[in-house]
This record gives sequence, C-alpha cells and structure tokens, in this order.
Amino acid sequence: MRIGELAALAAVSPRTVRHYHHLGLLPEPPRLANGYRAYGLRDAVALTRVRRLTDLGLSLDEVRDVLADDSGRELREVLGELDADLARQEAAVRERRARVAVLLRQAEEGTLTAEGPVSAELAELYGEMARVGAARPGPEPAAAAKERELLALLETASAPEDRERLVALLRSTAAEPGAMERAYEVYALLDALADADPADPRVDEAARLLADCLPPGVASDVAAETGEEQEDGFVDVLFSDFAPAQAAAVRGAMRLLVDRAQAGSDPR
Repeated sequence: MRIGELAALAAVSPRTVRHYHHLGLLPEPPRLANGYRAYGLRDAVALTRVRRLTDLGLSLDEVRDVLADDSGRELREVLGELDADLARQEAAVRERRARVAVLLRQAEEGTLTAEGPVSAELAELYGEMARVGAARPGPEPAAAAKERELLALLETASAPEDRERLVALLRSTAAEPGAMERAYEVYALLDALADADPADPRVDEAARLLADCLPPGVASDVAAETGEEQEDGFVDVLFSDFAPAQAAAVRGAMRLLVDRAQAGSDPR
C-alpha cells in the first residue's frame, strides 16, 4: 500500500501518518526502488491502534508510552488516569449546565439583567434591586445600573478569598431590612449630582447616606479595601467614571468609613 491508501484505510490524512512517523509512533516501512514507502498489513494494524487510542482522548505522548509497553500495564494506568480526568470533566459539565439552567430560568422569568451572567448571590441582589426599583416612580437611577456593573466586575476580577468576602458583604447587605430602599435613595441623590458643583451641600449628604448604607460590622472591611490610602489604578479609573460632584460624594463616604473604622464603632 502507498501512504494515501494506508491513511484512507485508517480514516486519517497522509500528513498525520508522516507526523506519526516523525514522532516514532509508527515504524518506517521499507521503501520501493522509486523511494516510495511500501506499507503492509502490520502497518495498517499499528496505525489503526494509534487512532483508537487517540480517539479515547490519549495524548500522543501517552500513546507512545502505551505502545512501548507490551504487557498492557501502561495502558491500564493510562486508561485509569483518563477515566479520572473524564470524570472531572463530566462533573464540571454538570456544574456548568446547572448554572446555565439557572440563567435560562432567570431569562424566562425576565430577571436576567444586562450585566449577567453572575453568581447566584449577585443575581439574588439584582433581583432585590429590580423589585425595589420597580416600586419607585420614574426610570431607574443610572447610579443603580453603574453599581450592578461594578459588582459584576469585582466578582469576576477578584481573587477567590476576596470574592468570598464580597459575597458575605452582599448577603449581609441584603439581609438588613430597608437596606435596598435606602440604597435607591442614594442612587437618586447621586444622579441629581451629575451636573452639580463638587461644593454643592448635597455632596456631604450623599456621602453620609452612602456610608450609612453599609450594614453594621462591615465598615472596617470596606474601609480597608477601598479607603483612600488603598487607592490604585483601578480606583482612579472608578472615580473617572463619576461626575466631579459624584466622585466627591463617594470619596467623602470612603473617608467616613475610614474614620468610623479607626474610631472602632459603627454609627448604627
């Protein structure tokens, strides 16, 4: 057989056969007088075995190890490792499908926000925001949509331990009665500051209300994470997305949180 005939028999390409020769997975057959390779039955058997092993998901390095072991012991070990890997992949697929099912249900219920997909905890908070926002007159404050975008960004970009702290903060916030209603008062006030001067007296009011939105016991955590002494490029970008008076209000809230944390007491 010529290389094209051998490749067709095993349902691979001639290039694949040449690659297997190069890697030493297939022995080089004798050549005819004209220089062409002459393949026989044993070559076809060897090639189809390589294909069966790769179809199972074995890497070419693993295939080489299997072919080098005549007792079959190496194959048993490799298959055991492959089975364990497939089990991990299967579990990961089940977890992803479960998450997709939740998102599909949210989409059907009309609760999947433009910022999704997010974690179940963040989705729950978004749902509470939607409930409170729908009960208020007029359109939703732009500051509320900005808050959702920021939370989605922090959840995705944070390290696992920081993500756990964020989730704990969200749960604590959502558990406090009236917390979301107070947050929407702050959103509305921040929207009102969009075209205001940073010296506007409403800036101090917005800073106080924003700081007061945090439930008891978390002020020190937020101060440590977002206080002015901790500012970096991300915080600079965050403030650049606010109008001057809005940025002044957020900075004022951060200063209040730092002061409260240093004083060792929460205002409520």
